Amino acid sequence: MGLAIEVDGLTKRFGVVQALRGLDLAVPTGEVVGFLGPNGSGKSTTIRILLGLLHADGGRATVLGGDPWVDAVRLHRSIAYVPSDVNLWPNLTGGEAIDILARLSAPLEPARRAAMLERFELDPTKKARTYSKGNRQKVALVAALASRADLLVLDEPTSGLDPLMEAVFTDAVREVKAEGRSVLLSSHIFAEVEKLADRVTIIREGAAVESGTIAELRHLTRSQVTVAVDAGADRLAALAGVHDLHQQDDHVTFAVDEAELPSVLAAVAALQPRSLVANPPSLEELFLRHYGDDLAAAERRATAADREGARS
Repeated sequence: MGLAIEVDGLTKRFGVVQALRGLDLAVPTGEVVGFLGPNGSGKSTTIRILLGLLHADGGRATVLGGDPWVDAVRLHRSIAYVPSDVNLWPNLTGGEAIDILARLSAPLEPARRAAMLERFELDPTKKARTYSKGNRQKVALVAALASRADLLVLDEPTSGLDPLMEAVFTDAVREVKAEGRSVLLSSHIFAEVEKLADRVTIIREGAAVESGTIAELRHLTRSQVTVAVDAGADRLAALAGVHDLHQQDDHVTFAVDEAELPSVLAAVAALQPRSLVANPPSLEELFLRHYGDDLAAAERRATAADREGARS
């Protein structure tokens, strides 16, 4: 299996701001890779470099076997891109905009175009200036998903879509993957990435801090267990791999290291539990391992601001 995208040690500076600090990123052919990070982490800069819109200062980026800066025109015939905020020509219809966008990338097939318009419930005869944000997003999605592009670069693609259309998007991306094509998916919707991604790269301050399959990343952290037992909870607290055990009446909750999960569950079974729920860490929890301190700091600032407002 080759790589649709290969990024090695990528750097980019804007004046005094170091946007990328030796970023590594890989998108294997035929896979969906989630690209996670908050605003300012370097995701958009990376995507612009991969699309040939920015030139990197250092490192190496390869897209579909070519240099995204040198081979931009050739590569864009095989790439479909959906930005987070779609701007369209106001006096063109949605259908005309789709046809123009399609000419910028891989060929668009009329039958696939019609099918995607129906699935996304988009009226292509309306002028773009009459479209809501969600419908403008649908125009870009239809153009990308109706094409046969080898690589789809999707940057917050479901921004403005309702839950029903998000489900349509999920099914369409799964079809793209089943056809052996590749997807780089940047999204703030953790459930969306968790459903679609084969691999995830989490970026912080311009560098990758976690990268691998979701299963691999889960092995780096802990599952949450809730169990109802009549007695013996103190025995669980003494087990290797058990953390933060709390008991309220007959309900016990604790975290357990993935490596110790089989032995801990065997010990729980010996206590004859009435109920047991074990949840693996979600993608959001994996993400917050790296950004939880930022969130806590933001909450402290908000609390301080509220107190200051109350005094005044």
